[in-house]
Amino acid sequence: MKYDVIIVGGGAAGLTAAAYASRAGRSAALFEKQKNLGGLVHSINQNGFIFDTGLRAIENSGIILPMAAELGLPLKYVRSPVSLGIKDRIITIDSRESVDEYKKLLESIYPENRADIALILRTIRAIMRDMDVLYGIDNPLFKDLTRDYNFILKVLLPWSLKFVSAIRRINKMNTPVEEFLDTLTANQSLKNMIGLHFFRNTPAFFAMSYFSVYLDYLYPEGGTGKLMELLASHAADHGAVFHTDRTIMNVDPEARTITDSDGTEHSYSSLIWCCDLKTLYRSIDTASIKNPGLMRAVENRRGEVESCRGGDSVFSVFLSLDENPEYFHRISEGHFFYTPSPEGLGEIRSRELSALIAGYDGSANAREGVRKFISRLLELNTFEISIPVLKDPSLAPPGKTGMIVSWLFDFDLLERIRNDGWYDECREFCVREVVRVLSESIYPGLESKIMDHFTVTPVTIADYTGNSEGAITGWSFETPPPVINQLKDIPKSVLTPVSNIYQAGQWAYSPAGVPIAMLTGWYATQSILKQPKKKKA
Repeated sequence: MKYDVIIVGGGAAGLTAAAYASRAGRSAALFEKQKNLGGLVHSINQNGFIFDTGLRAIENSGIILPMAAELGLPLKYVRSPVSLGIKDRIITIDSRESVDEYKKLLESIYPENRADIALILRTIRAIMRDMDVLYGIDNPLFKDLTRDYNFILKVLLPWSLKFVSAIRRINKMNTPVEEFLDTLTANQSLKNMIGLHFFRNTPAFFAMSYFSVYLDYLYPEGGTGKLMELLASHAADHGAVFHTDRTIMNVDPEARTITDSDGTEHSYSSLIWCCDLKTLYRSIDTASIKNPGLMRAVENRRGEVESCRGGDSVFSVFLSLDENPEYFHRISEGHFFYTPSPEGLGEIRSRELSALIAGYDGSANAREGVRKFISRLLELNTFEISIPVLKDPSLAPPGKTGMIVSWLFDFDLLERIRNDGWYDECREFCVREVVRVLSESIYPGLESKIMDHFTVTPVTIADYTGNSEGAITGWSFETPPPVINQLKDIPKSVLTPVSNIYQAGQWAYSPAGVPIAMLTGWYATQSILKQPKKKKA
């Protein structure tokens, strides 16, 4: 079978590409290594509890809702307000005025740093104004500009002038957030309270815009995976073919074929790669490429992506609890960032972790060192806590509550532990420790309410998605990413050295969440649709 478009990867980018390609009348086939579609945007039913195994909420960014409307997806959703807590002080971010409450929260913990806090909050407010411009209107890509003159004159033109200025300011804030915070305060604990929410070396603008992001969160009824289900259904209704449980073993860019794990060869006119880029270039046998220029271009690109690392990953504990949801609603909203101690991690997540990994030899002393490290990490870290039933009452059995507790965790350390043979033991130790920390702080008696639990770790994510280092947002920020990272250049981010192969998703642009992943899936498809459709022989 020859397809107009073959898509590799069934996550947000791949399903978007499949939806738009099939809708345009192109024959499209999507290949996914797992049995389920959705990638990191997936929801499961565990004994009546619905858990989001990847994304906890979806940021609209002026992209998701207009794209869903253009495709005619019957997406039902609720707004997903966020609570922030430090020790026993908790606020909810539900409006722009919540910034004032955040200021009071920080001042109550760090009274000696009122001037620094005022400077930090002024910066956040300035960035929020730019975010209002950046995502303040529905993305015009998904509007019919040939008919909607009112939108062009009253919305798009005034917005465009503001957009150019906002982009200039945004591009000047590519400094890592840790370095940026150094210019605002010398209090390491205060810097930790702000920086612990983010991946290491996150660009300052991306990090400091989180207040606007929190106000933009939405939650699909039925779980975050519902959006992926709707995209898949739309694509299937328009003729897209899904090949799940298939890994791509070989890509031949000159013959325009791929070979899957069943040994079957499939032909394409265009290929959209929506998963780990290292895997793409490892799948191309350059020795078989006859064009020397193309061979050199592919080998050079392979070297670029192989020299970079995937970004940070997360460890998540999923708890089925014998407790009424109302108990948790009295504490926070269903999306809760909680830090049990105002002390902060300090050097634990950087220097101490690096030293621990470098000195790990699998001995009893080394294992005990890992346990002590994990205990301290969890006592001082920031947790992302999601309680789906507080967003959609149908997502847990009556009178019960499902809870997801996540924190940033290092892939390399867990991979060494797995190779050393005590991975399962370490996972259960993490479960016990995080339950202990939460029981001693925000949820007294939590351990007595647990009916069942399971975990998803950086190793799980790497195995499931194929993402290098279990990354959940593509490339690490600790070195320059090998892909485009300027908003104005997003249309170019889908191009590769091979004219008939496009890239999309979190690996194609950095930094990327679901909206950008879906947008790159759209751009890749539009690049293909601009080309005349070849007649079948």
